[in-house]
Amino acid sequence: MIFEGKTVLVTGGTGSMGKTLVRRVLTGEQGTPKKVIVFSRDEAKQHDMRMSYLNQRAATDEVIYQNFMRVLEFRIGDVRDYASLCAAVKSADMVINAAALKQVPSCEYFPTQAVLTNCIGASNIVRAIEENGYPVETVLAVSTDKACKPVNVMGMTKSIQERIMTSANILNPKTRFICVRYGNVLASRGSVIPLFHEQIRNGGPITITVPEMTRFLLSLDEAVDTVIAALEEAKPGETYIPRAPSATVIHLAKALIGERDIKVQVVGIRPGEKIHEILISEEEANHAVARGKYYAILPMLPELRDPKGQEPNALNKEFSSGDVVLDLPETMELLKKHKLMIEDRDLSSDRELLR
Repeated sequence: MIFEGKTVLVTGGTGSMGKTLVRRVLTGEQGTPKKVIVFSRDEAKQHDMRMSYLNQRAATDEVIYQNFMRVLEFRIGDVRDYASLCAAVKSADMVINAAALKQVPSCEYFPTQAVLTNCIGASNIVRAIEENGYPVETVLAVSTDKACKPVNVMGMTKSIQERIMTSANILNPKTRFICVRYGNVLASRGSVIPLFHEQIRNGGPITITVPEMTRFLLSLDEAVDTVIAALEEAKPGETYIPRAPSATVIHLAKALIGERDIKVQVVGIRPGEKIHEILISEEEANHAVARGKYYAILPMLPELRDPKGQEPNALNKEFSSGDVVLDLPETMELLKKHKLMIEDRDLSSDRELLR
């Protein structure tokens, strides 16, 4: 029961993954937390999230006045701002860093901003603990498949975040710093499925990059499962990887189109994109082990390696989204499982709204 009696700080807690994690923590499935702190810079998203938990559609400003008396607490702040981060970290037992700039094109155009959030933000968490001696038990950083053999700014900054967290274990042995790394989250903000849904509702065409492009696919709850598994099992410096299925973008498009008369338009690969994503590189495969439904990448730093560790390597090559790809029926089944197919009645209601 990893959350029992704990204060859990979630940076970027109003994002897709952050909100799902907060909901799961508050269910008590892994113990009843003392407090869950949502730390982010967007007051509108915080307000919407607060209202949804209070089951209210509208409210005056006084709903915020009991903020610090509730189990679910909201704090305005930014991981880039060391002072506001310190104020939140000092009372936390666990810190889950889900704050990120994660859209590939945005990071390509504004790489300095990506560095400030994805790298300096992570460094500020480590610095807060190191300089002030805060008794944080665990810090978990959320990373991405794009951090593995990165070719874009988003992946590069996330790769640096991973190294910041791994190395933090050396000088801060009282705190465990770990990571999770996973691929495309189905229906999260900025992912391709909401775009396809919108294009289908508008009558098409669906735009895809190149038909043979593949992506790992997992739901938001499966992403949170990975976080929980790492919090339960990961040793200092380890990175947890889910064994996620993958599919081609053309199969995703065809599965969502179904029998509808909607065209598919190939627009070409975007700057900074890969044909296949990789969750574990060839180099990392040499120190990747199997842990149930997950792989764990062991830290490269010798100070963090267990000299008595006897776990055999689980891979002899990189773990790529192009390895084992779902066919079209399997892709449709996966989307149905996660209730991501568009029913015709949904399209009818949309058309009524547009009139």
